[in-house]
Amino acid sequence: MKPRESLVRLKLFQVKEKRRQLGQLDLMMGEFDRMAAELNAQIVSEENKAGITDLNHFAYPTFAKAARLRRDNLITSVKELAAQKEGAEAELLLAEAELARAENLEERDGRVKADDRLASGRRAMIG
Repeated sequence: MKPRESLVRLKLFQVKEKRRQLGQLDLMMGEFDRMAAELNAQIVSEENKAGITDLNHFAYPTFAKAARLRRDNLITSVKELAAQKEGAEAELLLAEAELARAENLEERDGRVKADDRLASGRRAMIG
């Protein structure tokens, strides 16, 4: 295998890996959003059952407090994942640019070698 081919394959692998990572981040963010929405519904249900919505009230449901804390943690995680996603998108753009560069180099090398073969064939006929 030629060195340029292996470079293109490496860059293509890196692009696919970055896309896979972006997909996983999107999946995790969606799952965390869904879980936070479920927790929010449970919080509202518990508050309605107890008839107390004031967090500082001494009889506020313990389950609602715990669910609120978990929901807040999930929302924080989604924000952190969004920041990671931005970084991963930037890395993907860079990897795609490197892949395009490697493909252009391989294409250029292929043309140069074809031109050399044509020139050497002409010399053989002439001389």
